[in-house]
Amino acid sequence: MPSLRVVLAEDSVLLREGLIALLQRFGHETVAAVGDAQALTAAVAEHRPDIVVTDVRMPPGYGDEGLRAALALRESYPGLPVLVLSQYVQRAYAAELLESGDGSGVGYLLKDRIGEVEEFAASVERVAAGRPAVDSEVVRQLLRRHRDPLQRLTPREREVLALIATGRSNAAIARELVVTEAAVGKHIGNILAKLDLPPAEETHRRVLAVLAFLRS
Repeated sequence: MPSLRVVLAEDSVLLREGLIALLQRFGHETVAAVGDAQALTAAVAEHRPDIVVTDVRMPPGYGDEGLRAALALRESYPGLPVLVLSQYVQRAYAAELLESGDGSGVGYLLKDRIGEVEEFAASVERVAAGRPAVDSEVVRQLLRRHRDPLQRLTPREREVLALIATGRSNAAIARELVVTEAAVGKHIGNILAKLDLPPAEETHRRVLAVLAFLRS
């Protein structure tokens, strides 16, 4: 992927500098690195980046300022890719973020579950390309809010759905669940049918399979 121009929002100086170095390692430029939501909004207006990477908890309240800023930015700049990093799942705002723009170009990763730097870099690039990158634990907690639609899926189909939301390919899902790609394809077909999703561009259908639960 070509070099990305990134606006980074993280109030921890050490983590912020570490993320800058990590992004640079993979050929991406941090055009602005800020420590609060107000500065994030200003930096996006000034630099018009390819992607925003932001923490959830930001000054002054250290609540969900970063996530709320991400939602506002997605509204002000439709299609702006946003990757949220968090130590916890803020369910209401996370669901709203993942619903924005039909889920294209959004991500939500839990910091303590990012096991490899390559995994993080791949998530940044995936979101910048307009695809989703969502931690399976985030999906699990969000789907818990909507139990009725889950009754339409089998336990295995719910597993597949959670893996779809992380951005995994059919081959990767097959490896994760130790089944064949054909079996994964059948599960996905069943999921889409049970959610009454019409034929559409493949990437968006997979995203909408998750969003259908959040909107029910």
